[in-house]
Amino acid sequence: MGVTGPPGPVMDRDEVDRALARLGAEHEAIETSLLALQDHAGRRLLEGAELTGVTKERWETADASITLLWAYFDAYADALRSAREIRSRRRWSSREDLVELTELLRGESVTVAGSATATANAPTLHGGSGKLSERFSLVTLVERMNELYATSLDMVVAADAVWSALPARIDLLAAELHRTRQLAHSVGVRPGEHPAGDDLERITRTLTSLREQVISDPLAFWQRAQGSSAPGGGKPDTTAYDREARALEDVRREIDAVLTVRQDAEARLVKLRDVLSRADRTLAEARLARGEVLAKIAATEVPVVSGPPTALQEQLATAAEYRRHAQWHRLSPLLESLEQKAEDELLRARESLTAVTAPLAVRAELRGRLDAYKAKVARHGLAEDPFLIERYDAARRMLWSAPCDLRVAEQAVLRYQHAAAELLGAPRVPQSGPEDRRGPGT
Repeated sequence: MGVTGPPGPVMDRDEVDRALARLGAEHEAIETSLLALQDHAGRRLLEGAELTGVTKERWETADASITLLWAYFDAYADALRSAREIRSRRRWSSREDLVELTELLRGESVTVAGSATATANAPTLHGGSGKLSERFSLVTLVERMNELYATSLDMVVAADAVWSALPARIDLLAAELHRTRQLAHSVGVRPGEHPAGDDLERITRTLTSLREQVISDPLAFWQRAQGSSAPGGGKPDTTAYDREARALEDVRREIDAVLTVRQDAEARLVKLRDVLSRADRTLAEARLARGEVLAKIAATEVPVVSGPPTALQEQLATAAEYRRHAQWHRLSPLLESLEQKAEDELLRARESLTAVTAPLAVRAELRGRLDAYKAKVARHGLAEDPFLIERYDAARRMLWSAPCDLRVAEQAVLRYQHAAAELLGAPRVPQSGPEDRRGPGT
């Protein structure tokens, strides 16, 4: 919608003809804009909707503004028709005609009668004046129509944009929510029994309420673009929708985890039983080794070996019961906890076996060292040396007797090493303290 030129002194015929041509083009543009607004889908929806909140308030104003716009347009068309009639009286307009045309085209010659219906909610040029009619120049009238048209179109476009975007997206999300609820029910995820079931109920209530709010008050979900003055400058506010979409995605991931548990439950239970069985066998081996150490190694403190944990076996039985009754939502966290505990139990059993058998490992190392030196002595032709034979036999008796005193046996091995080193002309092996070769607990 355009704006006419500024008022001036008495116009000549050429100025009148140019003004009438401009006003005629402007009349067509205004009429086209008003008809487009009248037929706008958003306006028709607003007329038939049960509105609330800010949308209701703004539509009452916009509806009155549109009514007033048509009143202004009719007055504008009448003034243009009158001007054309005066100009068409004669080919060469008289002085009186030009004065009349100048007043009509540039003066405040247009009177608009205001009715209670048309102006009750619409903003007026002289707000709060309470006048039953207003006078305008054609320029002022066009500016006024531009104002009302822009604000009315902005409201209509904003409401239509929200209605075009959000309800359809909410419906799609609601359909996905319905499928997710069915899937959740099939795996035992129900309200009051699983947090994800409670979340689904909350999302359902929120989406239902959100859709009702969007339908009745679309402008509550409109974000105006910063610095934009164009009608409809902005975008729908999807914050609430996006929040529920993310919440539903979180629930989907939780249900997918439960489904994975349902598919892999038997294999995971078999693996759990195997890990706990290996831990039990390792502990049994450690208990046997402890008895052997106590019998064969003297002066040694051997750690006590605990029995298998009955709590894990009970939890494993509970997990099997959950699987039997298809309680996948309960089985999922229990399996995760059991898998970690079972690995920890197997590690503890292995550490216990290592700690118990440490003295036997020390004895084996001493035996290997003694035999290695004997072989070295034999390679140098000293295997028959009486002194070395005596030292070797003394060390061997200590290492192969039961119970074996590791401290004394180590000293005997060191004495044999020293003797062999002296006979071979090698540097003397450093004398180590009696505790250098002790194992754990000795």
